[in-house]
Amino acid sequence: MNNTRREFLKLGSSAAIGALIPSGLLASAQSPVTLTALPANVQLAPTGYPKTEIWGFDGTTPGTLIRVKQGETVRRRFVNNLPEASSVHWHGLRLENAMDGVAGLTQEAVPPGESFDYAFNAKDAGTFWYHAHTNSVEQVARGLYGPLIVDEPEAPDVDSDEVLILDDWAMNPETAQLDPDFTSRHDRSHAGRRGNYVTTNGEPYAERRAARNQRIRLRLINAANARIFQLGLDGLEGWIMALDGMPLAQPEPVAKVFLLAPGQRMDLFVDVTAQSGKTAHLFRVDDDEALSQVAFAVGDEAGSRRVPPPPLPENPDMDVPGYEQAPLFDLHMEGGAMGGLQSALFNGKRMSFRQLVDVNQFWSFNGTVGLTDAPLAAVVSGRTARVKIRNDTAFPHAMHLHGMHMREVLKDGGLGPLRDTVLLFGDDTREFAFVAGKPGKWIFHCHMLGHTASGMATWIDVT
Repeated sequence: MNNTRREFLKLGSSAAIGALIPSGLLASAQSPVTLTALPANVQLAPTGYPKTEIWGFDGTTPGTLIRVKQGETVRRRFVNNLPEASSVHWHGLRLENAMDGVAGLTQEAVPPGESFDYAFNAKDAGTFWYHAHTNSVEQVARGLYGPLIVDEPEAPDVDSDEVLILDDWAMNPETAQLDPDFTSRHDRSHAGRRGNYVTTNGEPYAERRAARNQRIRLRLINAANARIFQLGLDGLEGWIMALDGMPLAQPEPVAKVFLLAPGQRMDLFVDVTAQSGKTAHLFRVDDDEALSQVAFAVGDEAGSRRVPPPPLPENPDMDVPGYEQAPLFDLHMEGGAMGGLQSALFNGKRMSFRQLVDVNQFWSFNGTVGLTDAPLAAVVSGRTARVKIRNDTAFPHAMHLHGMHMREVLKDGGLGPLRDTVLLFGDDTREFAFVAGKPGKWIFHCHMLGHTASGMATWIDVT
């Protein structure tokens, strides 16, 4: 059920999907609002196909939009009505470790029929998201995720604000049901679970109306299990304003094609440059073909062109001081298909790669598969540290650090923008600096979630 340009053009306006942001609940800062995970049937495929059985927060995918002002408290009572245990991770938030939602590390998984109360301060303004962090490779792929938006105290100068969650689904093209094989050896040992059906906010053809010269804030979130989205603009002129929720010091013009890896977010301000009566697009590139991800039907003109936007206000504590002298930790990635991993430690035993394959494990960090008793690094809260990551595999990996953001240490000695999820391609070696966050055990893992499930996870101990 691949979405093709031909199918898109054929459907035309009949594929209208209504509002891009799912209907739901604005967050209350006063009382714990229920956030319930449960199975549901939704019209994920186009009209005419059967509904798809998913697992969703509040029975939808994406789940309920949570939106608060910077500095407010987010309170949610997570209720688990799934047939298995689960938990909620608040991706990109710098919060207390006990609220991070990583089952087995920061909390016990919530059994079916039980609940857990989450409460944390939304310190940073920006685009974030929440998702399951128990058996993530399956639960996120079934639809357990939603947007979390923290608004600046003063709204920036835009005409509209669109939250766009991009995802792909491994779906049977006849029954419109999800592929139930979430333990595929091929997926886990290669690029991960790549879907054949792409959606925006759970809909196949996202269509919006716009006016010429209108300025739109696009909040892009990649919720896919493994797909790296290659995106571009047509009939839109844009600037990158923030990455992973953190504002850039200066907005950067959008390149012809840009990447968004699993777990990453990007805030764009785009001006509609297409003529009235035409259609502008946020498009993705699949196999060298440009396919519309979101279409904007352009109506009347809305005033004159504006000057490039000023930067968004900084979030607190964005500096990474003293990184040149900070302690350095090494993270060596090995394994996967076409990799050179001969053996590694797994559950305290040294196993050959052949033995690891037999237990569906394929990847190692520093010669060990999965979480270890000892952390990758022990750092004092508020202190700066560095990690050198060497991707000695044939595949890209999107490394996500919980509770903290990192800056790449550039070859000229400077620092790149803050990110909580960084993309490294095969045979790539890069160095990142970060300031240790709140005390606790913080997982550091690949957000190609099948890779995490088959070995690519470690942790940092902050004291």
